Amino acid sequence: MAEVLIIYYSQTNNTKKMADFVKEGARKENIEVICKSLDNTNLSDLLRADGIIIGSPTHFGAMSTPIKAFIDKSIKYYGKFEGKVGGAFTSCHRIGGGGETALQSIINAFLVHGMIIQGASKGSHYGPVAIGSPDDIACEECRKLGKKVACLVKKLFTSTE
Repeated sequence: MAEVLIIYYSQTNNTKKMADFVKEGARKENIEVICKSLDNTNLSDLLRADGIIIGSPTHFGAMSTPIKAFIDKSIKYYGKFEGKVGGAFTSCHRIGGGGETALQSIINAFLVHGMIIQGASKGSHYGPVAIGSPDDIACEECRKLGKKVACLVKKLFTSTE
């Protein structure tokens, strides 16, 4: 069965809340969905997943240091994520607080790994951004991200036989 892995790091619980909404959206596609905090995630978990969605708070306009350190360690499996589907979400302190650049920092790492990223023509183009605790709009964007990644994973990794 195709699998989506959602990894998040959360200091204030805002990013965790977002991860739960991403998971809710991904489960609508009837595939395996695993949601884990960064503290409970191993690099080998990345190998098993067909889709990987990472959530991080925004720190200085980029992903948080713990997420960056985890992604840096993923070089161990360089070339093994080719063709997997990726997505990202973030929470930040204020509008203009670097949320989009934080998303781009995660997406850039995915692209270097050869992963597939699908943008959105409406709403959050790079991925959901919550200003503080996710509001109704951010929650819906998170559900859409989960569903979108899971749908693409399902199309790419589920046989039609």
